[in-house]
Amino acid sequence: MKILATYNIKGGVGKTTTATNLAYLAAWEGYRTLLWDLDPQGAASFYFRIKPKLETGVRGLMRKKSALDEAVKATDFEGLDLIPADFSFRNFDIAASDTKQPAKQLLRLLRPISSEYDLLIIDSAPSISLTSENIFYAADMLLIPLIPTTLSVRTYYQLLDYFRKRPAQHLKLLPFFSMYDRRRALHREIMRTLPNEFREILNTSIPNAKKVERMGLERAPVVHFAPQSKPARAYRKLWAEVEKKF
Repeated sequence: MKILATYNIKGGVGKTTTATNLAYLAAWEGYRTLLWDLDPQGAASFYFRIKPKLETGVRGLMRKKSALDEAVKATDFEGLDLIPADFSFRNFDIAASDTKQPAKQLLRLLRPISSEYDLLIIDSAPSISLTSENIFYAADMLLIPLIPTTLSVRTYYQLLDYFRKRPAQHLKLLPFFSMYDRRRALHREIMRTLPNEFREILNTSIPNAKKVERMGLERAPVVHFAPQSKPARAYRKLWAEVEKKF
């Protein structure tokens, strides 16, 4: 099972919309896909109309009183399952810190179900924490949305500084521009110059669009309810580019 996580230190950059749309596209192409909504805010779970039901909470998972597969729910889309957000996930750091290998608990929880899926996509919360360290240890690729603004790009520098101190050789960093607006000079300038500094930036960029904002009303990925829209076409290109990195 390949593990792809959408991640950024900063919130509001398009992590969840990316995770939900790519999960839908992966399932549509035949991948047995699992999306784990690890952000306690639960936006991905909301988009797929699924409420959490984790009887024992995150502490129960850590203490082996329940298994992760008990939290898996089917979505309305064939081949796509979801582990919905549970508010107890906000205590993941505390629960993991009480174990012998705190940075490996996420991978331990996933191991029993890894043969059931081809791809796991994790929608992570915006922070650097023990939860993040678990994601970094478990994931094969980190998909990092960057709004082409100074403060958003600054978070990528911070993340690179983090990995210089704590190397993760197995982890591919895949930054890409998100929520861009071609009418804004700063966006155009950053999108033109930053790839010269960071060759790993993906070619595909996701535009800021009203259709994406409608995901909350439609309760579905934009690639499903508006497949010919500009953001839907961009997400299909992004998925094609990411898939080649597997």
